[in-house]
Amino acid sequence: MANKFKPIQAAQAFNSKKDTKRNTKTGTKTKAFSVKALGFVVVTLLALGAGIFTYQSQRSDFETVSGQGYQWSELQGQWTVINYFAPWCAPCLREMPELNAFSQNLPEDTLIFAINYDRQTSTQITEMANKYTIEVPIIFASENTVLPMEKPPYLPATFIVGPEGKVVDTIMGEVSEQELRERIQQLKTAANKAA
Repeated sequence: MANKFKPIQAAQAFNSKKDTKRNTKTGTKTKAFSVKALGFVVVTLLALGAGIFTYQSQRSDFETVSGQGYQWSELQGQWTVINYFAPWCAPCLREMPELNAFSQNLPEDTLIFAINYDRQTSTQITEMANKYTIEVPIIFASENTVLPMEKPPYLPATFIVGPEGKVVDTIMGEVSEQELRERIQQLKTAANKAA
């Protein structure tokens, strides 16, 4: 009787070795697949991260009506004047020739922009700029516009943003070219003394 079981035991042992080899091969294949899958996930995440970084680095914080984009990080070291105005604001229209004159002869390391208080299309802003002879670059306000100040409670309002990208002075009401020049010079002098 013992002889009858030997072939069965031999077959079982053979099948057991075969299963071990199959499991070893399957395990190797599974490990290789896992490494490939992990590699794919890592490469995908790196590509996604690079894409987000590229998008963020190319995205403008604000754009002018002419299509010129700006990032605050690029404006570091500059003094930036931002004037809120509206065509229904008489003092805003009175001060616009002063701002135009200032923009024609900017102090060193200084930029100026105007921004319409009410959101309008690019075409509407261009027509308004032509109608009121606004020569200052106008920021096209949208939901993506990033500015270092809140919308002012009344107009006109002029903000001076320092070289670090923070508002360092606010002028509520009309401003003249001369007053703006003096204010910026005072701020620059104070910043140099503090440095």
